[in-house]
Amino acid sequence: MDEMVNKITWTQHLAIGIFVVLGTALAIYDFHLTGQAIKTLQASVPLVIEDQREPILPIPLTLVLDPAKVTLGEKLYHDPRLSGDDTVSCASCHDLAKGGTDQLPLSRGIGGRLGGINSPTTFNSGFNFVQFWDGRARTLEEQAAGPIHNPSEMGSSWPEVIAKLGADPFFRQFFAASYPDGITAVNITDAIGTFEKSLITPNSPFDRYLRGENEAIGPAAREGYRLFKEFGCVACHQGVNIGGNMFQTVGVLENYFAHRPITKADRGRYNVTGRAWNMHQFKVPTLRNIALTFPYLHDGSVATLRGVLEVMWSSQLGRKLQEDEAKLIIEFLKTLTGEYRGEPL
Repeated sequence: MDEMVNKITWTQHLAIGIFVVLGTALAIYDFHLTGQAIKTLQASVPLVIEDQREPILPIPLTLVLDPAKVTLGEKLYHDPRLSGDDTVSCASCHDLAKGGTDQLPLSRGIGGRLGGINSPTTFNSGFNFVQFWDGRARTLEEQAAGPIHNPSEMGSSWPEVIAKLGADPFFRQFFAASYPDGITAVNITDAIGTFEKSLITPNSPFDRYLRGENEAIGPAAREGYRLFKEFGCVACHQGVNIGGNMFQTVGVLENYFAHRPITKADRGRYNVTGRAWNMHQFKVPTLRNIALTFPYLHDGSVATLRGVLEVMWSSQLGRKLQEDEAKLIIEFLKTLTGEYRGEPL
């Protein structure tokens, strides 16, 4: 019996390993600018890593960004005039007081319209290799334009937005100071993107641990991290954002979608490419501040960390989650909550 168990475990790990390699290769093929995006990130974000053997990297303590554009972008991020009826801002679905999300399964846009997918966090989104769950936006600037034109989100248009902002002396002054050509669609998204790049949450207990403060996290969290690596979670959740740098399929070893109708959002990356191998593929979400960014998964169907671990164990690892393992890994995940502008989230 032990020999059979070991054989099954070895087979599962082999399957996961092959899938990760193939999934990563396809993601790179699918998004041909990935290499350039990573080079740009490395050039703009110097990382100081104390232990090169660890698969997770600490968030840099500071970034070099244009402060005037950050300030302007912050004003735009919180301004509901970007929506058609002046009721919805970026912050409506990406509330910084709620971990950069709205903590709802599906967000509501203009006129109370229900969206089709869970709103991901904007914190640390500048470290993602693409934006949106399906990766349809390559940059934060491109992402910022999407909700403005989506009839279920902000339901507006550039002429309408530019006219509203142009009637405001504050925005005319601030745009003129940073952009010679004033208020344009490109400049609006550039300012919002610059602000979103500033939304980093460094100095989590786990980051301090990575930087050499061994007592920054307790023994239970350290053991949880060991299990996190042992079970192969780091195959998809690693790097500075502990995710956000590849696409992977939901349901590698168990069909996550078997017991309910498939929605358009469930198709994931397939909606962008139309390629069969992209069906049910999603950008791997960041685990940064995960204790605050509930509910989980692209459909917002799982309310707790315990629940989402159970889904991952069955659908991605093909095994049953043990209670003692879950408690330890959750202790580790809780140490990933960082600080924003020097204050704990």
